Formats: sequence, C-alpha cells, structure tokens
Amino acid sequence: MKILFIGDIVGSPGRAAVKELLPKIKQRERIDVVVANAENSAGGSGITPRTARDLFQSGCHVLTSGDHIWRRPEVIELLQKEANILRPANFPKMTPGRGSVVFKTDAGIKVGVICLLGRVFIDAMVELPFRVVSEELKALKEETNIILLDMHAEATSEKVAMGWFLDGEVSAVIGSHTHIQTADERILPKGTAYLTDAGMTGPYDSVIGRKKDRILEKFLTGMPTRFELGTEDVQMHGAIVEIDESTGRALKIERVREKIDVKDSQDLDC
Repeated sequence: MKILFIGDIVGSPGRAAVKELLPKIKQRERIDVVVANAENSAGGSGITPRTARDLFQSGCHVLTSGDHIWRRPEVIELLQKEANILRPANFPKMTPGRGSVVFKTDAGIKVGVICLLGRVFIDAMVELPFRVVSEELKALKEETNIILLDMHAEATSEKVAMGWFLDGEVSAVIGSHTHIQTADERILPKGTAYLTDAGMTGPYDSVIGRKKDRILEKFLTGMPTRFELGTEDVQMHGAIVEIDESTGRALKIERVREKIDVKDSQDLDC
C-alpha cells in the first residue's frame, strides 16, 4: 500500500495546492491513505472547521498538527468532534483531542497515525516524545502494524534520533515544522522509512510561506512586523511511502515536489 504525507499546509495557497494537485497524485500514484500536516492551514497559523473541511473534501484522510494547534479557539471543539484531526500526543493528557488514530481504508486496511511535538527549540510544555510514543504504540499495535509518525520538530537531531529510536517499530517517521524539504529520504536497516522534513505546501516565493519584504523588514529593523502570506510559486511538498501490508515494513520512500498553475486562490481566502 502507499501513504502520501503532505508537508505543512500554509494558508489558502497551501489549501489551493492540495485541492488542485491531490486528486491527480492520488490517481497517478495509486495512493491509499493521505496524511497532511494542517496546523498552518488557517491564515498561516492554526486550524479551523472550514480549513479542515476543505482538506478532507480535497482527499486528505488524517490531519496532523504541531505547536500552532491552539492558535484558533474553535479548534478545541473541532478536536473533540473529529477523531482524524490530531494534536501532538505528548501534550498533557487533559488537553482536548488525541495524538493518534487508526484509520481504515476503503479496502479495509487499518493504518495508524501518530503526531508528536519535539522539545528542542520549541516553546511548548510537552512531555518527552520518546517516552510518549512508546505508550501510543502499545495501543496502535493491537490493531495494525502499519504506522506512520509525524515528528513535528525544529531540531534535525531530534528527528533523526526519533527515526533510529523507532526503526523497526513503525513503518515511517516523517518530519515536519521547518517548511524546508530535506533530501535525506531512506529506509533504515530494520525497515522504517525516514525523512527529516517533508517541506511546505504553499507559496515558495516567500520566506517559509510569508512575504519576503515583511520578513526582511523584521530581520533588518527588529521592529514588530505583520507577517503576511506569500502568494506566488505555490507548490506541494511531501513524501510517498510504499509499505508491505503483511509486515508493516517500508519498501520505498520518495519525495514529492509539484507546482500548481493557479496564482490567485481567492476562493480560499483565510
């Protein structure tokens, strides 16, 4: 089977890219499950019921998140209602939502998805991800041996360490958060597919999704600046993992980088 992981979806340009490109990629590559990091899907920061609906209607099955999950107050009710939208599993247990889910494909195959938040250079009060992931895996492995982890973290060292920690325990460890796709995709010795960062789905004529002039002003002056979303050179970045259904081991991983032709996404304006 094949799982497509879509890197951080940024605002309306990112959602437009998913809407245009995802159906084509699913058909061409015969994708079974689509997992997307959506924590920046609403105006570049947070998730709302509308942006989640847009992404599910475009063909995503499970939405993961990260440190911006709480930016929109309406996400609390959304997490309580929608099992296929994940907050990081290592937030305190009393926080709304869940950090993992088992999704059943149309063919009846169960796929586990886990979302974790790194602690290095991340300003969030979360538990040790290495300890929490072991607890999450106990429950998921009772239902399936096909498991993908979104490791949402700043430090490459923390992501690489998680890959080695889970080699042979999960089907894939794919990083998110930096918005810059890395070129280190590989299958680890015990059968886990690994990629440090899947990249960003959004405007690449930008500084990680924001207009260049606004970011440069901030760096040059140090003054408070409103970071506006870019609109040009919209791309979808991610990775496709092919997995042996019987063992849960990864057979292949390849990066995805595709552009859309549409420059103006006014139909998705938040």
